[in-house]
Amino acid sequence: MSVGFLFFETSAFDLFNSKIKRYRTSINSIYIFNWGNKKIMLVAQQLGQWAEQTALKLLKEQNYEWVASNYHSRRGEVDLIVKRGNELIFVEVKARGQGNYGQACEMVTLSKQKKIIKTAMRFLQRYPSYQDFYCRFDVICFDFPQKIAKTVQQDFSKFHYDLQWIENAFTLD
Repeated sequence: MSVGFLFFETSAFDLFNSKIKRYRTSINSIYIFNWGNKKIMLVAQQLGQWAEQTALKLLKEQNYEWVASNYHSRRGEVDLIVKRGNELIFVEVKARGQGNYGQACEMVTLSKQKKIIKTAMRFLQRYPSYQDFYCRFDVICFDFPQKIAKTVQQDFSKFHYDLQWIENAFTLD
């Protein structure tokens, strides 16, 4: 398996007395653990990447234009930034499988909303050409009613899922 590593650290987490290693890439953390002779990568990061790609495809089908993905600042991260006309939309994407508590949209807490807003403000400071745009905060959620096996290279599009797109999910107020 080849992954571009920024740094490596050993996690204190122990699953069935196996050694777990945490690799942080520029996109996500990937947890790999040994299960007998097999190496298994936890599915959360793959599910998140699939959800972001699918959400972007949905937005493009609705005539939104991609501006940025996974925009980071000291204050947090915005999954997707898109625009249409004079609107700039900051999109948080969430995906949850069965066995997780609550629905995906419920995971966008007040604390997370504040981080997204602060990151959006930093984006607008860094890219002043967007400062005159009307800004909106949307949430796109994918809920999978079935349990998802923790194997490498899942094709999540083959699973049934519920999609929820909440426009103006939260505001600056």
